Amino acid sequence: MLLPITLTFAAACALLNLWLAIRCARFRIKDKVLHGDAGHALLARRMRAHANFVEYTPIVLILTGLVELAAGASIWLWIVALAYVLARVAHAFGMDADKPTVWRGGGALLTWAITAGLAVAALLIAYGATREVPAPPSMARV
Repeated sequence: MLLPITLTFAAACALLNLWLAIRCARFRIKDKVLHGDAGHALLARRMRAHANFVEYTPIVLILTGLVELAAGASIWLWIVALAYVLARVAHAFGMDADKPTVWRGGGALLTWAITAGLAVAALLIAYGATREVPAPPSMARV
């Protein structure tokens, strides 16, 4: 089965991951930093933004794929995928600042809301009132 939303979303996330990596690599090359952040606060924040993306993205991609597989492509899932990518870009730019910013906070909050929303959607699909879930054979009494 073709999953156009998940495939597009995964490609966008792959490109975003490369962009986050390149932001760190350019800094490393310019300042000849081989390991760690060498005490550079901006590099440390960019590394953390990249790591944070890598921490959240797999579960969001998995949930998106499973929801699309179970329920089909929908406009709300397209919007959720786009919002996630925008949230992670906002978060990355917000992490460049020395102080908390609306971009960082908003990106983080939107990421959490999307993760929770997809989890709820997955549960509703799995245990929806309109779907009869058969009992496992060992529990069925004939």
